Amino acid sequence: MFGSHFFYRRHRQGFTLIELVTTILLIGILAVVALPRLLGKSDYSDHGLRSELISRLRQAQLMALNNTDQCVRIQVLSGSGYRQQRFDGRSGALCSGTEQWSSDWQSLQGDATLTLVAGGSDSFNLDFDALGRLSGNGCNGPCLQTGALQIGISREGYIYAL
Repeated sequence: MFGSHFFYRRHRQGFTLIELVTTILLIGILAVVALPRLLGKSDYSDHGLRSELISRLRQAQLMALNNTDQCVRIQVLSGSGYRQQRFDGRSGALCSGTEQWSSDWQSLQGDATLTLVAGGSDSFNLDFDALGRLSGNGCNGPCLQTGALQIGISREGYIYAL
């Protein structure tokens, strides 16, 4: 009799493994279901686009630094998305000459949009000079906007999320 009472008290001092696993599963399911509803589809699209574009801009910048005899451009077209291009020359600060290479169009997912902060245009070119700086569009600070998120580019060429 004493042994069964001792077992009962010891058992009631904590949770069973089944109770813990069930609770963790319910919290996980609620997080998966509730998180997209709280953030919304466009927030995911905007965050994804900003991260992807920062990566693509830095790649284009490195390509411009490594190939000083060529000009590298990120071309953005409303409705088409964006792509990276490489030209065999430049006219002043802007890319010119024959297009040597271009990537496939990267479409904007969901309802994401991409605009140039200065002027609000959704069709524009971002040309990188031989020092990895943007040429001809006057970006210094907030430069690109996707939804409520921005990408900043300094005069010296530093690309960062805002």
